[in-house]
Amino acid sequence: MLPDVIAPRLRVLFCGINPGLMSEATGHHFARPGNRFWPALHQSGFTPAQLRPSQQSSLLGYQIGITNVVDRPSARADELTREELIAGGRLLVAKVGKFAPSWLAVLGVGAYRSAFAAPRAQVGEQAQAIGQTRVWVLPNPSGLNAHYTLPRLVDEFAALREKAFS
Repeated sequence: MLPDVIAPRLRVLFCGINPGLMSEATGHHFARPGNRFWPALHQSGFTPAQLRPSQQSSLLGYQIGITNVVDRPSARADELTREELIAGGRLLVAKVGKFAPSWLAVLGVGAYRSAFAAPRAQVGEQAQAIGQTRVWVLPNPSGLNAHYTLPRLVDEFAALREKAFS
């Protein structure tokens, strides 16, 4: 199981869908070289330099963290079942309740739709909150998500950063 990078009352808790096989092997979130999470995080202004996955613990110093909806690693997120996403959503709600981040940013609209029974959800701020935690859906930064280029990802991340740190 890939450990969370988490602490109480973060500004943003980023939530991946599930660990990839490279993340499982290295013990670091978003470890696959083609994943655009770390470049988007930096280029959108969340971090002053682009971090490597091995530097993930330094995120806490920027008031941000990382978790996943589902703990089970897979080569592709579409290998997860709807039931796994729903169960993961329930566990995520409990985790958010315990750590109370200001924002939960789910990285993948399809996973969010399944995990939170929100079939019409779109990228961006959601009307649904988890207690006092506001929810934002971001595109999946996987290199397999060809619909979003890095500049488009950066724009979406930056919109969240402006809300979370204003």
